[in-house]
Amino acid sequence: MKPTLVTGATGFIGWHVARKLLARGCTVRALARPGSQVRELDLEVVTGDLRDPDSLERAANGCGSVFHVAADYRLWAKDPGELYRSNVDGTRNLLTAARNRGVERVVYTSTVGCIGIPKDRLGSEDVAVSLNDMTGAYKRSKFQAEQVALEFARSGFPVVIVNPTAPIGDHDFRPTPTGKIVVDYLKGAMPAFVDTGLNLVDVQDTAEGHLLASERGRPGERYILGSENLTLQQILARLAQVSGGHAPRWRIPHAIAYAAGLASTGWANLTGQEPRVPLDAVKMARTKVFVSLDKAKRELGFHPQPVDGALRRAVDWFRANGYV
Repeated sequence: MKPTLVTGATGFIGWHVARKLLARGCTVRALARPGSQVRELDLEVVTGDLRDPDSLERAANGCGSVFHVAADYRLWAKDPGELYRSNVDGTRNLLTAARNRGVERVVYTSTVGCIGIPKDRLGSEDVAVSLNDMTGAYKRSKFQAEQVALEFARSGFPVVIVNPTAPIGDHDFRPTPTGKIVVDYLKGAMPAFVDTGLNLVDVQDTAEGHLLASERGRPGERYILGSENLTLQQILARLAQVSGGHAPRWRIPHAIAYAAGLASTGWANLTGQEPRVPLDAVKMARTKVFVSLDKAKRELGFHPQPVDGALRRAVDWFRANGYV
C-alpha cells in the first residue's frame, strides 16, 4: 500500500486526519518543519517546508494520496507576506510536487472563510464570492490558495477541496482561534460577547469529512464540513453547561469591539507582540458565518454529530494539558 502524505499533522485538523488514517490501517507520512514534531502518533515524519519545493518532492515521492491540511492560520501577522508565502505559494509548490510524483488524489483543506455568506440565506458552495469579499491577509491568502487548487483541478489533476467551518475538540495544540474562545472562557477572560455566529463542528467529524472527500468527492468541487450554526452567546452557554461555569450575559456593541481591535492591533504593529483583539477578527465578527451542509451530506455521505461532546473534550483537554 502506498503511503498517504499529510501536511499539517503537527496541528489541529491535520493531527486528527492522520489519526483517522492510521485507525483505518493506512501508512501515513507526515510533513513537518525542522524542529516540529507530530505528537502521540506512530507515523513516518519527513522534514520539509511548504516554501521549499525540493523537500516537497521528497515528501510526495511514492505516495498515492495527499491531504494538504497545513496552513499559516493567524488573524494577525507583523509580516502578512508570510501568510501568502506559506498558504498560496506553498499550496502551488505542494500540488506541483504531487503531480510530478504521480500522486493519484489530493484533498486540499480550504476554509469556510472562502464561502460566500448572503444576507438572506445560508452560505453554500455555489454562492459567488471574490477576493474583494475576503477580510484580512489570512482569508485573502486562503482564497488565493483555493484558486490555485481549482486551477490544478481544471488542468486535470484530481484535487478535491474541503471547507471546514470552526472545528472544536481535543489536541488543539496552538490553540486555533476557535480553541482560544474555549481557553479564554475557562480563564475567565471572556466576561462579555459580541453579536456574531459560527458554524461549529467536532474536529473528529472534520477529519472524517476529509477521508470521505478523498473517497467520494468530485475533483474541482468544494465541500463545506460543518455541523451546527450557533451564535457566540449560544456557544458560551454550552461551554458553561459542559464546564460547570457561568455564561457571560453582557453583549459588547460592535463599535466598542472595533475600537478595542484598532487599539490592540495598532499596539501589536508597534511592538511585534500578538494583539489580544485582532482587528481582522472584529471585522469578521460582523457577519454570522451560518452555512448549509447539504452538498457534503448528499455527495459525501457526511453526517456530523452535535458539538456538545467536542466542547466537553476541548474543555477536558485544555485543562489536562495546562492551558488553564
